[in-house]
Amino acid sequence: MIIARTLADLRAGCASLRTTHRALALVPTMGALHDGHRALVRAAVSSGAAVVASIFVNPLQFGANEDLSRYPRDEAGDLAALEACGCQLAWLPDVSAMYPADDATTIVVTGPAERWEGDARPGHFRGVATVCAKLFGQVRPDRAYFGEKDWQQVQVVSRMVADLHLPLEIIGVPTVREPGGLALSSRNRFLTEDDRQRAPRLHAVLRATTHALAPGGPADAVLADARSELTRAGFAVDYLALVDGPTLLPLSAARSGARLVTAARLGAVRLIDNVAVEECPGFSGHRRRE
Repeated sequence: MIIARTLADLRAGCASLRTTHRALALVPTMGALHDGHRALVRAAVSSGAAVVASIFVNPLQFGANEDLSRYPRDEAGDLAALEACGCQLAWLPDVSAMYPADDATTIVVTGPAERWEGDARPGHFRGVATVCAKLFGQVRPDRAYFGEKDWQQVQVVSRMVADLHLPLEIIGVPTVREPGGLALSSRNRFLTEDDRQRAPRLHAVLRATTHALAPGGPADAVLADARSELTRAGFAVDYLALVDGPTLLPLSAARSGARLVTAARLGAVRLIDNVAVEECPGFSGHRRRE
């Protein structure tokens, strides 16, 4: 596996991979890799593309009250995991490579970036969109792979790519979960033992809520019951909402293409999750693994 730490090395490595593969696939990460990240790399590898994975803890997407220094880092473990999954180039830029001192441009996003995580973490999606635009420009991939646990992020990046006519495809990969249903996240390691026992309840409530929703029926009371159940279980709920999948606009009734999205805290750890309403009884949409 090629390890690139400078733009010159990255460009040389990508050019070399282009001579032996018909396509390049990018898996952007912030490191601290787990099975969810491995699933992204494996999906990219299975497409037949040469796979480039980036590891960069992006300071621009951390808010003033979020501890950038606390984000877990494990470069040696991450590189070993990437190589074992079939990644062919690891891109490890430093902050100065991504944000030179004279940098004057960021990406302002609206649409699916509004509400939910956009309200809870002001400026977060500006940071996500900016770093992704830079990575896309540096690697020039034919497609990029993102985990659907961060559903809103996938829609923000997809909309940016469409609006700016960037020549790549965004591929969402289904959420990878622990046996109890908890969505894998680099931050799960900060859960206390007691909170880890309670954490799977978040996904369980989402699943139960999909079954309580009637296609076309009002959702407000069902959502209120779900929020109350999470609160009783010890979660501090930031939001739990029924939204249109691509736009993240709130919906008053369940319909095909909608999703339940939520963010809730257990102690110091903020968990996010989502499920498709196609899991509801009565929907004829394609059932998919969550």
